[in-house]
Amino acid sequence: MSLTLWNSRFSITLVRQHSSIFTSASSTITAANNSHYHTINSNSQLQHRRNLTNMKPTNQSAAEKSGNKRSSQSGNYDYDLVVIGGGSGGLACAKEAVAHGARVACLDYVKPTPTGTKWGVGGTCVNVGCIPKKLMHQASLLGESVHEAAAYGWNVDEKIKPDWSKLVTSVQNHIKSVNWVTRVDLRDKKVEYINGLGSFVDSHTLSAKLKSGDRTITAQTFVIAVGGRPRYPNIPGAVEYGITSDDIFSLDREPGKTLVVGAGYIGLECAGFLKGLGYEPTVMVRSIVLRGFDQQMAGLVAASMEERGIPFLRKTVPLSVEKQPDGKLLVKYENTETGEVDSDVFDTVLWAIGRKGLVDDLNLPNAGVLTQKDKIPVDSEETTNVPHIYAVGDIIHGKPELTPVAVLAGRLLARRLYADSDLRMDYADVATTVFTPLEYACVGLSEEDAVKAYGAEEIEVFHGYYKPTEFFIPQKSVRYCYVKAVAQRTGDQRVYGLHYLGPVAGEVIQGFAAAIKSGLTIPTLMNTVGIHPTTAEEFTRLSITKRSGLDPTPASCCS
Repeated sequence: MSLTLWNSRFSITLVRQHSSIFTSASSTITAANNSHYHTINSNSQLQHRRNLTNMKPTNQSAAEKSGNKRSSQSGNYDYDLVVIGGGSGGLACAKEAVAHGARVACLDYVKPTPTGTKWGVGGTCVNVGCIPKKLMHQASLLGESVHEAAAYGWNVDEKIKPDWSKLVTSVQNHIKSVNWVTRVDLRDKKVEYINGLGSFVDSHTLSAKLKSGDRTITAQTFVIAVGGRPRYPNIPGAVEYGITSDDIFSLDREPGKTLVVGAGYIGLECAGFLKGLGYEPTVMVRSIVLRGFDQQMAGLVAASMEERGIPFLRKTVPLSVEKQPDGKLLVKYENTETGEVDSDVFDTVLWAIGRKGLVDDLNLPNAGVLTQKDKIPVDSEETTNVPHIYAVGDIIHGKPELTPVAVLAGRLLARRLYADSDLRMDYADVATTVFTPLEYACVGLSEEDAVKAYGAEEIEVFHGYYKPTEFFIPQKSVRYCYVKAVAQRTGDQRVYGLHYLGPVAGEVIQGFAAAIKSGLTIPTLMNTVGIHPTTAEEFTRLSITKRSGLDPTPASCCS
């Protein structure tokens, strides 16, 4: 998800920690719970901050403390903190730091896509990710609901169809309003916004490329929050004729017959809303669907999309894209198992093959910051190998690439830097949703990862199919509406993961995410009274295990 949309909402495996949502920075974390973290340096700078705090009078306010800390640390630097990147994580960090007395600047610059698409402040989520994706998804669901309304007695014109141009205009108008509100909010909160491309000169100095010329900026502390952008395949015609999720939400023409290359959550979401809007998407899958997610659930998602008429080209990779005289795109592709080469003609080719961290323009070697491929490794306090340079959000190596993750991590980092807090971000058990036509949401471990972590004999999977009440009258397919709980087999039967496929998945799973964080167990879940008739209550009705071999299909909705 998600998905940042968008994320490559994932090539990562979440490893469960049996800890509270936040962990004290002074606590000792066991190697078992932290083997998935790339820890670089020690907590020496935290101790330095504590030493500074201990030297101050105890009756000072947080702002006064921050002011004293700033004067003792920042010297003659232009700013206490410079945040590089105006997306969700960077903005959250910048505004929180200012609230605690820091002098902050935020740099943000968006390079246009190969087709010329550009946007304002706010990052991927606001401009080309979560927000426009959800609006397009909602538009497609509304189209489906209009047709279902006839079964409920509404007189509906069967010729109803969407207006792509009007939809894009509405979506873009909303995005521009959010851009404007964001700029005003930064001004009101006294964060200096700099529309420039920043690169390091040394570990305390940036060179910012502005429209008016270059500007040199110095800071005591830096936070890198530049996120990522979609990848393009290295094949002829990919860049010249293809688009990505950076372009689809402002496309100035109907997408028509569309080849979506990639079966991660971004690709599936785009294919889903295009189908719902009446277009003809085809999904090209190189290897597996929804890598990083529970694979049983991923299979059900794909099957539900195929049932709706979305073809999947499996074990297939594109070879080239050629523009035809009539403007259509001829795509040649190969089956990786058989070696068979085939082709088809499309109106649009959308690349959804993953995202690349934007480290290249930063000149990180000048600051001494290490990278791992196109991401930045950090420790449990988001510190890079350079003690006064941090990173949050999608640019971090091995963490969930999701907007709420970046926002909370940015806020907690600012509080540690300027408000004497010790709270750290807990990246375990982060809930997410894939906004496919039949939505999928999950929190905690997949079934595969639970088995890897604890062994098959120590895992119990409770599961069941269900029938949403709202599907009855329009006779919608309930074949893929399914929930499961992955849990400890013995003892307290702690729940390791919850998975849900059905309507309004994100709304359903959000509350259960808090329960998982609080140590939810199967007995607690089964002794919770559900709200009837809802789909969320299906989690409270789980009683059949996979191990039992019993039929998980319900016989009745009310007993």
